[in-house]
Amino acid sequence: MKVVAESEPPSRSSVFILGQDNHGNWVVRDQNGLRGGIFVGRAEALRYVRFEAGDRPGAVVMVKEALELDTSGTRRPPIPHQLSAARRVA
Repeated sequence: MKVVAESEPPSRSSVFILGQDNHGNWVVRDQNGLRGGIFVGRAEALRYVRFEAGDRPGAVVMVKEALELDTSGTRRPPIPHQLSAARRVA
């Protein structure tokens, strides 16, 4: 088992969640809530994911419900209910 220190960058094998917030902005965040951003359009959000995860199949999951970006800096667990109801887009 490999132990990853907090200072190490997150694994590039993360799944990224893509959706829109309550204001219509496109939001991306990784499943652990460590990386992400708010984007003006879907294409820009997908460009970010491709930069972070490469063109790895299954790297992006699109959700229908509102997705908010948490900027508090606290680590959040994955969102299994969103991942199970989501549609993979990459």
